[in-house]
Amino acid sequence: MSAHRSPSPLRTAVVGAGGIARTSHLPALRTLAAEGRVEVVAAVDVVEAAARLLAVEESIPYHGTDVEAMLAEVRPDLVVLCTPPAVHREQSVAALKAGAWVWCEKPPCPSLADYDAIEAAGTGGPGDPYAAIVFQHRFGSGARHVRALLERGALGRPLVAHCQTTWYRDTAYYAVPWRGRWATEGGGPAMGHGIHQTDLLLDLLGPWSEVHGMVARLVHDVETEDVSTAQIRFASGAVATLVNSVLSPDEVSRIRIDCELATVELTHLYGYGNADWRITPAPGVPVETAREWRDFGADEPSSHLAQLRVLVQDIAQGRRHRTSGGGGRRTLELITALYKSAFTGTTVRAGEIGPGDPYYTALHGGAPGWAPAGVPEEDRT
Repeated sequence: MSAHRSPSPLRTAVVGAGGIARTSHLPALRTLAAEGRVEVVAAVDVVEAAARLLAVEESIPYHGTDVEAMLAEVRPDLVVLCTPPAVHREQSVAALKAGAWVWCEKPPCPSLADYDAIEAAGTGGPGDPYAAIVFQHRFGSGARHVRALLERGALGRPLVAHCQTTWYRDTAYYAVPWRGRWATEGGGPAMGHGIHQTDLLLDLLGPWSEVHGMVARLVHDVETEDVSTAQIRFASGAVATLVNSVLSPDEVSRIRIDCELATVELTHLYGYGNADWRITPAPGVPVETAREWRDFGADEPSSHLAQLRVLVQDIAQGRRHRTSGGGGRRTLELITALYKSAFTGTTVRAGEIGPGDPYYTALHGGAPGWAPAGVPEEDRT
């Protein structure tokens, strides 16, 4: 496969016809289809009626219930996975082996072992297919502007940060059988809810070096936690706190980074625009300098469309997308380390969790009181 694709639209298959496909992925695909960048050619869902309805509503020529059959018959360029995390490994590997790129809804997959298997299936030369994760908060104009300021050192060294995803989910939410279960949801709020803010924090501050976590199950009758906290040290020396909750009536998503010359704050809920960011200069910073920092340019809200636009460009140019490979793994590794730290009472360092570690293959690591019923005692920590 050449490093650069022809400008013809990416023939795209959507797998999973549920809410996230309809509310987030399809609107983004429609926009890029109108620009001649993509063409949606297949819809797949385990429920045949759901796949058929989506195909009718969106004028998609192919629908079915079997991913492998669709890959063989349609041969799409891009497969968009809007399915639960438990099947992401199987579906991603199948798509990659069929020669298609993958854009996979978060959480990426239930374990680092699964992630590494997906990455191995896509390993090849420049321009060859790979899997990327939906981490759309990296791609709004606000994050792009702040990342550029941080990367060039305009704000001075990052020193202290806080990352918060405090949402509210009631008992009816967890009455859905697959929620709150390790095998089907992939984890609690650290994995399923706070992952977007965590990913954005890492994208802004760079590699992390160690984490010490704490989790609790305070309200809901679930396998996973319903609240988590962590202390994180970054390779730069900066330190951060992380809070994820589904117990918080006053819902908010927030990131704050205190640098030598300014404080950067982002406050929103499920997505942001430029107006949701605030930069407060330190005393002594020239007014003109602060004015330049606060000029975010044209407003592009964080969204699936913002990320998909970049992904399609990267595929066309034979580039690795920011959320593929190590760029997506770093976030999953931190979350895995948070769970390991919480369940073992130890500080976990980057690169520590690999084959042979029980947390490499399952986020619960077999921990007593947290592992699902039926996990053999010898597999528990």
